[in-house]
Amino acid sequence: MAISARNVFKGKVTELKEGPINAEVEITTAGGDKIVAMLTEASVKSLGLDLGKDAVAVVKSPWVTLLAGAPEYRFSARNQLAGTVSNLLKGGVNCQVTVSLPGGSSVSAMITNAAATDLALAEGTPVVALFKASHVLVGVPA
Repeated sequence: MAISARNVFKGKVTELKEGPINAEVEITTAGGDKIVAMLTEASVKSLGLDLGKDAVAVVKSPWVTLLAGAPEYRFSARNQLAGTVSNLLKGGVNCQVTVSLPGGSSVSAMITNAAATDLALAEGTPVVALFKASHVLVGVPA
């Protein structure tokens, strides 16, 4: 599968909370990293989502926010993945930051160079990658 999004998490559906309009779907990777997606109930039905089914969670890197240091606030984002910066690739304006997660997955975030400087990001910096469940696209094998 070729896709332009940098964050692709392959795994299995491990939790499914269905409602009359929306559903919350948890996808767990082989290493145990968990991604939560918010889908319409119609999407759950059309994709045939069920517990144990193979699925992929896709998140574009500009939708990922990074948090460094001790948080002063709690956030509403369902996906808050703690990890360590493993790579920084600086461009003219933006910086692509790769965060390694404990389960072996990685998350890519696209942030401004100014934000990377403000957060004092470097390889080895502990961070939390935050993104909303509504920013997660879910796919299943064709």
